[in-house]
Amino acid sequence: MARVLTAYLKRNDVPTRTALQQAIARLPFALTLDGGYVPLDTSGYLPCTLDGEDSGFDLRFTDVEEPRADGCDVAMTLKWSGDPREEAAALAVCAALARTFGAIVMRDGAQLSSDHMLERAQGALV
Repeated sequence: MARVLTAYLKRNDVPTRTALQQAIARLPFALTLDGGYVPLDTSGYLPCTLDGEDSGFDLRFTDVEEPRADGCDVAMTLKWSGDPREEAAALAVCAALARTFGAIVMRDGAQLSSDHMLERAQGALV
């Protein structure tokens, strides 16, 4: 299974750091994004703190070349190494994006529900 998630959003729905952090706070994870998150501009490793410990993932924003039928025109690609904490952080962020901002999240060609992503994130931490 690839270590990558892609969240598709409408450009106007891409959250600010504050809005995304508030959405994450409603999840059952103690996850804090680094101040380096900049909507539509982040490109590289984004540090996070998960349960008081360092974590993070690679985050890149790209424009969707051909508009999707659902109107999403921005892709957020999240990649991680083999560290399960990084996978849990990426899954939690994508769950927040799906629940609060209407993101369509794909992994290996399949769309994931926010509940499924939260289950996988919790499983990665066990």
